Amino acid sequence: MLPFPEMKDSTLALNDHVAILTLARDDLRNALTGTELVSDIVNTVEWVNRCEEVAVMVLTGAGSAFSAGGNIKEMQSRQGIFAGSAIEIEQSYRQGIQRMTLAMGRAEVPIVAAVNGPAIGAGFDLACMCDLRIASDNAIIGETFINLGIIPGDGGAWYLQRLVGYQRAAELTLSGRLVKAEEALALGLFLEVVAPEQLMSRTLELAAQLAAKPRQALRMTKRLLRMARDHELDDVLQTSASFQGMLHQTEDHMEAVNAFIEKRTARFCGR
Repeated sequence: MLPFPEMKDSTLALNDHVAILTLARDDLRNALTGTELVSDIVNTVEWVNRCEEVAVMVLTGAGSAFSAGGNIKEMQSRQGIFAGSAIEIEQSYRQGIQRMTLAMGRAEVPIVAAVNGPAIGAGFDLACMCDLRIASDNAIIGETFINLGIIPGDGGAWYLQRLVGYQRAAELTLSGRLVKAEEALALGLFLEVVAPEQLMSRTLELAAQLAAKPRQALRMTKRLLRMARDHELDDVLQTSASFQGMLHQTEDHMEAVNAFIEKRTARFCGR
């Protein structure tokens, strides 16, 4: 197995093919600017893509918040990503938080967010970059950039409307309002809402269900789902045929077929 990447502001664990990344800057409510959390996320996704032992990734926050997004005190003092001229800030975004967005978009395994508390601004967008989201009933989300006189500079405008449609995304983004967990569930932003003490156990239960599937098929299915959002049907069908040709040659496919016919539980090996 590949050695773990170096973590600066997060913790990383691997249990039964599930990688668990925990943002660990509760002192700043897991803000994504003014910390090393973006680098930790980027490094983890790159590691997950290379590590064949990983089938699923779980992303959560330690402490009271999932992520408060941008560090507003740094905005006030014009430090870090918010320092310099317009051109310098543009470069800071592209070389900073947007690296996280691109990395999450390139993730080759399903990512499940355990939204343990407020997910605000870029923190909400980070949750939207995950494939599935389970939330604590005390979670609050908000696309709040406009309240600070700015726009979603991390790609939130791209992700949100693909989850809830243009009209609802426009309402959430233009109003900048906060949304409680039950409304977010009704909007389809959360898959489930559970009590805080049940959040990680339920998230890991779901992750384990996914991780029990054939790992090569799981990764290819994730890639196909992402591709299908933005490509023409002909392109998706061609890629589907190519992926299918490869998967029909795997040991796990034949094991799944034999197990089905023999009415037993399949034993997958990742090959």
